[in-house]
Amino acid sequence: MKALHAAAATPLNLQFCRSTNHHSLNPPFLLLPPQFPPLQTPTSPSISLKPGTRFSSGSAIKASMAAPTPSTAVETKPFAVLFVCLGNICRSPAAEGVFRDLVNKRGLDSKFKIDSAGTIDYHEGNLADPRMRAASKRRGIEITSLSRPIRLPDFRDFDLILAMDNQNRADIIEAFNRWKFREPLPEDAHKKVKLMCSYCKKHDETEVPDPYYGGPQGFEKVLDLLEDACESLLDSILAENKHIFDS
Repeated sequence: MKALHAAAATPLNLQFCRSTNHHSLNPPFLLLPPQFPPLQTPTSPSISLKPGTRFSSGSAIKASMAAPTPSTAVETKPFAVLFVCLGNICRSPAAEGVFRDLVNKRGLDSKFKIDSAGTIDYHEGNLADPRMRAASKRRGIEITSLSRPIRLPDFRDFDLILAMDNQNRADIIEAFNRWKFREPLPEDAHKKVKLMCSYCKKHDETEVPDPYYGGPQGFEKVLDLLEDACESLLDSILAENKHIFDS
């Protein structure tokens, strides 16, 4: 019995040597008369032995004290896309709506972060232009976003920034060059900025025209360009980022 007691007690006492909380535990070693067993603290595991139980190299105690293995799984960050125009009430919210609709139809909504912004803040907090919302709704696309200006963190948070025209692109790059001296930004963040029409396959236009001062046909033209570009954009993202979408 003394040999059995020594085999069971030794691993229990070792846990006091590893503890760093000296205020909540009793002193690690107590000098007691030989006939008394070492004191156990409330934190010590209690082991109940049935008659005939045998120890094999302390396996029963080791099993009772084993800590759970931490998970090594790493969650994949969604691919983030930002659409930008001047006021964020016509073209870029429509692009956000069209792209979101395509992503949802392919069942990839959990893999993407999608947003839109403007290079000015004149319409901040406003819904998209009612003419654009009506034209989009006729195509089965809902636009619910609120206008906001592009912000410094966008250059860190988004993987791709789509400008509707050349002036938008120049304004975005100018903002990056100004803000990078205010807070640390990725050195190559300006490379994230692309022209929306660079993804068009069915149209030859190089820019998405601003329909604000035109008639209904202007809004329809914008949607035609955006549907063309967004389809190709999604295919391009999926092909170039398989590590995200295959996980």
